[in-house]
Amino acid sequence: MKMKKWGILILVVAGISLWCFSNSVYAQSKTYTWKMQSAFSAGAYEYVNPKDLVARLEEMAGGRLKIELLPAGAIVPAFEVLDAVHKGVLDAGHGWAGFWGGKHPAVALFGSPGGGPFGMGNDDYMSWLYIGGGIELYNELIQKELKFDVVAFPSSIDPPEPLGWFRKPMKSTAEFKGVKYRTAGMAAELFKEMGMSVVILPGGEIVPSLERGVIDGAEYHSPSADMSIGLHNVRKFFHMPSIHQPTGNMEIFVNRKKWDELPADLKAIVRAACLAETLHFSLKHMDQNVKDLETMVTKHGVSVVETSKEMIMEMLKAWDRLAERKSKESPFFGKVLASQKTWANRMVPFRQVSHPPYDMIADHYWKGVNPYKVVKP
Repeated sequence: MKMKKWGILILVVAGISLWCFSNSVYAQSKTYTWKMQSAFSAGAYEYVNPKDLVARLEEMAGGRLKIELLPAGAIVPAFEVLDAVHKGVLDAGHGWAGFWGGKHPAVALFGSPGGGPFGMGNDDYMSWLYIGGGIELYNELIQKELKFDVVAFPSSIDPPEPLGWFRKPMKSTAEFKGVKYRTAGMAAELFKEMGMSVVILPGGEIVPSLERGVIDGAEYHSPSADMSIGLHNVRKFFHMPSIHQPTGNMEIFVNRKKWDELPADLKAIVRAACLAETLHFSLKHMDQNVKDLETMVTKHGVSVVETSKEMIMEMLKAWDRLAERKSKESPFFGKVLASQKTWANRMVPFRQVSHPPYDMIADHYWKGVNPYKVVKP
């Protein structure tokens, strides 16, 4: 009897093992398909980001993950992509956190964090996202605060955004207050805090609005992105730098059900591909920005105007007031901001003592030959 029981037990264990093995083999041979829509149009430079990411994912997954990528408006309007992924209308989406800023103030700390935040550059901000708990905080915000059934991953780190495009060189903060100015995300609240007349528009409406006089000036994203939508054709004075959005990130988000269907190895591939594309796109974007700014200056008559230090300081002061007020209004905003400040408290002082002075060394080699410093405020 004992031998019979042991025999039955062995058969049960063997059966379970075979079932697990079969399911594992099936999961590793099954093809998973996603329909993904971006919040950017196919002609926008930002669309390069999801396009390259999809190609990278499909290659790394060996054909086991197939993604149909669609541009903004293909299924839902640009600003509704996140909602569509949550509802299962889309399996995955691509966008910029600032587009969902109206859902919760803390979203802006991932898409449009003014002031650095706290002086952080792109590398510092990226290290906060990946090592300092930023990604975990963003998913906590999306899943627990907003109750969206999605999983989010960064797909790029944004360069500092220029101040934007105007009819003439703007020399002081007072001059800016007299123009109707397009911006988005929490940058809109920042410039309102400074007393400016702000108009919020999607990227595709900026150039027509400038042509019709609905707005006088605008900022969008970067030299390459700005050129891709034709801003250099309607305004010739390009003001930079700025501190209203010195960093931030684009992202992909996947419907939770679709994410849970993936086997562990494909989940690891998605994470790795997003990290790789975050770095690759940032480097690629830097190179393209250089090429496109040169093209706009040499072939399209664009003048680069240096933003006054007065304007930058006013932005910093306005951001500090805005961030303090938002922290009091929203505990989670305060939680994310405190996390960023803690990380910046480690990174920024270290960078100050460990990194050589960029301007001094640049002037040593390139003073007097910088082709962009043609218009002073």
